[in-house]
Amino acid sequence: MKTTIIKIATAAVSLLTFAQNGFCLGFVNLDFESAQIIPITGGPYINSIATTNALPGWTVLYGSSQQSVISYNDPALGSTFVTLIATNGSQLAGNYSVLLQGGETASAATISQTGLVPASAESLTFLAVGDAPYPYEPDLQVLLGGQDLTFSAISNELNYTLYGANISTFADQMETLSFSAPEATSGYNNWEIDNIQFSSSPVPEPGTLALAILGGLFIVRRCCRKLPT
Repeated sequence: MKTTIIKIATAAVSLLTFAQNGFCLGFVNLDFESAQIIPITGGPYINSIATTNALPGWTVLYGSSQQSVISYNDPALGSTFVTLIATNGSQLAGNYSVLLQGGETASAATISQTGLVPASAESLTFLAVGDAPYPYEPDLQVLLGGQDLTFSAISNELNYTLYGANISTFADQMETLSFSAPEATSGYNNWEIDNIQFSSSPVPEPGTLALAILGGLFIVRRCCRKLPT
């Protein structure tokens, strides 16, 4: 009996350690708020930080090359780069956002992680804002399970757009989620992203969304007509 209790306790401790070290099944740090700003003295950038501290749970790739160090609040000029935007007023929400720069030094700037898509997931939503000088259009790729997701704008705010994609076919599966800014042959392909979420609500179809807006405008117009002058 005593031996059995010891085995159970040992297994429980092992499972707890397993979870605490980040080896859980679900996706983590989707809002980037788990960042720890621990500067690296003498690092390769002005504001160097270990990727594991800047983006816990995420892997950073320039092309196919994994990066152990990135920067914070120090975007590149023309290079393929990933930067943690940290509490300087430029973040989209909360204290931290991530800037992906598809520069001329690698095929893409990418962040990715593998996890279990929630069983109830119908859609994936995220905040993003793109920037690319004319005539180069911003190009952001969002992949789940190796498939390029088709995402659309749900709403526009002052400093970002809320996007959504249908992911119902991936529910309850272990998949790799990636956000990537492909290489810009000239100019820039910059995307700042934040607040990635799995939602149990489906993404409205563009046609449905447009009809809902028109319906709302029609109701408002009728109500205004009934108001006394």
